[in-house]
Amino acid sequence: MGLAKKQNNKNLFKGRQFTAEIILWAVRLYLQFPISYRDLERMFSDRGIQVDHTTLFRWIQAYAPELDKRIRPHLRMKNGSWRVDETYIRVKGKWVYLYRAVDATGQTIDFLLSPKRDAAAARRFFRKALKQAHTVNPRTITVDKNAAYPIATKAMKQGGELRRFAKLRQVKFLNNIVEQDHRRIKRLVRPGLGFKSFTSASQTLSGYEAMAMIRKAPVAGVPANDMGAQRDFIATLFGAVA
Repeated sequence: MGLAKKQNNKNLFKGRQFTAEIILWAVRLYLQFPISYRDLERMFSDRGIQVDHTTLFRWIQAYAPELDKRIRPHLRMKNGSWRVDETYIRVKGKWVYLYRAVDATGQTIDFLLSPKRDAAAARRFFRKALKQAHTVNPRTITVDKNAAYPIATKAMKQGGELRRFAKLRQVKFLNNIVEQDHRRIKRLVRPGLGFKSFTSASQTLSGYEAMAMIRKAPVAGVPANDMGAQRDFIATLFGAVA
């Protein structure tokens, strides 16, 4: 690890009252299990650590998107069979749309929170996914009957962003794999009773998805559901002592 990277890791936790180990422990628990910030505050108290739920919220907002960013270079390559769908998330009392895609094996390809559900939002999502180092230009894209997808994919083929012969399949039952994966997001979101802002929703959801990527074992050397290996891997990502 170079000097600049060491300094960057150090600055991530500079000024915090608690150690990186404690902060990352809280981040991992919150992003992995359906608990509220007050639940997590009580869990800390049971261990003799007094930390307010508002502080825990700030930690998630700071480190969840950072986890998502740092895990990306370590993800294994996904296959070219994309299963794309949206689910609903409540933000400030209104529904917004979480675009999500997995490959044929159920590995997460990417995600995007959007205030709208239209062709423009679908294009933004596809473009974001295509930019990732762990994705390939898909040979098939399976979606539901949402009319926005044919419009979006046609425009992207014409612009050379998608392969000309990429096949769009509007077959709902083939998307069961991604619809089942939505349930995990719903379980995690439920204890918080909705998000107070689009930004906090986006940052928290990025952490939910990043932690799920680790749990699904798309990272070399991190077995699925091995919490010790996950702890050590995340500590390494942040340059912290496991």
